[in-house]
Amino acid sequence: MKVPKDIKCVIFDMDGVIIDSEDIHKKAYYETFTSIGVNVSDELYKTLTGSSTINAFQKLVAHFNLDLNPEELVLDKRKRYVNFFENDPTLHLVKGIEELIKHCYNKGLTLVLASSSAMVNIDRVFDRFHLQEFFTAKISGADLTASKPHPEIFEKAAILGKTPKENCIVIEDSDNGVKAANDARIFVFGFKNPMADDQTLEKADFIINNFKRLLKLL
Repeated sequence: MKVPKDIKCVIFDMDGVIIDSEDIHKKAYYETFTSIGVNVSDELYKTLTGSSTINAFQKLVAHFNLDLNPEELVLDKRKRYVNFFENDPTLHLVKGIEELIKHCYNKGLTLVLASSSAMVNIDRVFDRFHLQEFFTAKISGADLTASKPHPEIFEKAAILGKTPKENCIVIEDSDNGVKAANDARIFVFGFKNPMADDQTLEKADFIINNFKRLLKLL
């Protein structure tokens, strides 16, 4: 796929694209894994990246044949994440993303957030970093019937952005997210975040390792 010539809507993932939160998500997950006594390999954890938390725990409960409620595990992990989020003053936006967001907004492009995180976590990030005003819509994969790599989240994001899919682009940093965009038939930029170096992004339409490149394309 070629970069769309008439881009009108930019659909952003959040964790790893807007905010460098992959590390605190991983800490929260592994604290939860330890608390329930399971040993999750790096390879298994890699398959969860980009999925909603409920989807991740449903997979793990099935994988380890656990007699545990995935929804309770989600709440446990969320409490641990919030603790890290609120007590880490070094938590920051991904380098260059604020400039890109403002650039797109000032050009009159429609901005939509499509994240697997729960809406409460999305709002927590948007409030802390003052991003609410720039986005037309936000959608949480946790509220959908299917999680990334299913394309539903991006199909609905295009609808919320009131833009034909051929005039949309997605920015993602996970293989699950890239596959979701591929299957939604929306052009996807794969962002190589050093915090997620286990993600290949090989199915992305275009791979970038910084956002300056996008400033020239959008």
